[in-house]
Amino acid sequence: MPDEAAARDEAEEASAFSHPAVPPDATAAYGDHPDQVIDFYAPRNGATAAPLVVALHGGAWRAPYDRAHLSPFADFLARRGLAVANVEYRRGSPVPHQGADGPVAGRWPETFDDVAAALDALPALVAEHLPAADARRTVITGHSAGGHLALWAAARHVLPADAPWYTPAAPALRGVVALAPVADLALAQKLGVCGGASAQLLGGEGELFDARRPYADPAELLPTGIATTLVQGRADTTVPHAVAEAYADAAARAGEMVGVTFLEEVGHFPLIDPAADACAVVAEEIAQLAW
Repeated sequence: MPDEAAARDEAEEASAFSHPAVPPDATAAYGDHPDQVIDFYAPRNGATAAPLVVALHGGAWRAPYDRAHLSPFADFLARRGLAVANVEYRRGSPVPHQGADGPVAGRWPETFDDVAAALDALPALVAEHLPAADARRTVITGHSAGGHLALWAAARHVLPADAPWYTPAAPALRGVVALAPVADLALAQKLGVCGGASAQLLGGEGELFDARRPYADPAELLPTGIATTLVQGRADTTVPHAVAEAYADAAARAGEMVGVTFLEEVGHFPLIDPAADACAVVAEEIAQLAW
């Protein structure tokens, strides 16, 4: 069975990464760093006033994985009449350091700085570069590490008041659809998800990790008051379904109902693979909130 699971994971990942990157219709900067950019995809059916989907890519917050691998998914949504903003953000160092075995996950606080800045800049950038979009109907989605960032971006109004990313009001969102998200950093670290990426994202383990979690862990930032759905493969070995379940349980304890759609015999990557049936399920979950 382990060999079968490994073979399935390898095949699913290969399929998801087999699609060529889809060039955007426009790209705009939200800051001075080369990674502070957003790619825009207009709805392919020529629709106007289309709902806006803000997409945050995964890749364990590590430098080798950028927004290009999510562009086929962005195009998939655009072909279903949605406008899409595919956000780039600063990720970890491309070279190992501090005893890590590979590229380090994330930058503290730059990864969070960028996601907050991108969302703050988005209304003006959409008005200029994606006129077919209706920013009043915005849904945030993200895959894996991007799912974590999507949940976090929707919870800035429940951050500690001394957080630099805190906003006094909830964001104007129709909802969040988080795909196999790293939604509980403490559990993810305990399970060794992505080689300890959660602690790397926060800059270290132990006391530092615990001190920064209230500013960064979606499971600590509840309730949000924003419609939230998680889509999770039951057979996911990259981000086990226990992480999604832990987030949903934390929301319930906070008095909030979070929807969780579990897909049987589905792993981590079909959720963003236009060739997979799971991707159509994701598109439908987004459309239900967006429309």
